[in-house]
Amino acid sequence: MSDVSGPAGEAGRAAGRPVGDPGSVTRAPLDDPSRATGARRILAIRGRAAEERPDRLAGEEPMAIRVAGPGQPPTDVAVTMRTPGADEALAAGFLFTEGLVAPGAIAGFELGDPARVAHPDDEVVVRLRIPFDASAVVERHFVATASCGICGKASLDEVALRCDAVGPGPVVAASVVLGLPASLRAGQAAFERTGGLHAAGLFTPDGELVRLAEDVGRHNALDKLIGESLLAGEIPLVDRAVLVSGRLAFEIVAKAGAAGVAVLAAIGAPTDLAVDAAERLGMTVVGFLRGDGFNVYTGRERIDLGR
Repeated sequence: MSDVSGPAGEAGRAAGRPVGDPGSVTRAPLDDPSRATGARRILAIRGRAAEERPDRLAGEEPMAIRVAGPGQPPTDVAVTMRTPGADEALAAGFLFTEGLVAPGAIAGFELGDPARVAHPDDEVVVRLRIPFDASAVVERHFVATASCGICGKASLDEVALRCDAVGPGPVVAASVVLGLPASLRAGQAAFERTGGLHAAGLFTPDGELVRLAEDVGRHNALDKLIGESLLAGEIPLVDRAVLVSGRLAFEIVAKAGAAGVAVLAAIGAPTDLAVDAAERLGMTVVGFLRGDGFNVYTGRERIDLGR
């Protein structure tokens, strides 16, 4: 992952313009823990006992995603509620999984004007190396919130058009699958402080945690994870497995399919539409991954029950 630091990076962020090498993806990451979580004093009631104590809450703020090609004015694409942090990755992942940008098309990022927005990173302009077709945004009718994602506008036919079938993918031992939730939880720094964030983890077939992203929204966490992989030049994720917290809805399968993920697991239950989409994509879906068990809904051939 490239980084932008030092006086030049700070000046570029303050001016809301790209910084860094023009030949690479320019980034200005703002991972501010004070905005990812918030401190409050609460009254905790347990049985007949009441105690006032400090607590941490997950941060949630809106972020506008805008896109512009060379010489083009920015086009408004979506406003999504998210947990501040990894905002460039969230924007990149959202645009890629929604089929609006291709790998290698992103040239850099600009943040909002401090005179116009309270926090500059509440607005991210994604600069492309090629012209952007603004009509695609009008045709897609985007509605993005922390909990909804692409629900209400997508269909199985759209997934079939947007995503190729995933490749053969890895074979993962059942014992490895059972160990994924503990590895994910161990890496969730913000969750440990708040208890209120979703997470998405990228794993090797042997269960090694490669990358983790957290957000108040399930689909935002996955977009951040895929966005980091995209910016690192690792798409498609053909030899990796992904675990998401919470339930497995249609939009999670669609986004994972766009990134070439063949093994997708969830702590919660999948929806019927999610399973139908996974079948079309040839994806393995695991749900109810808790304790000493899990359910395999599609792609049983990638789960080795003997290990």
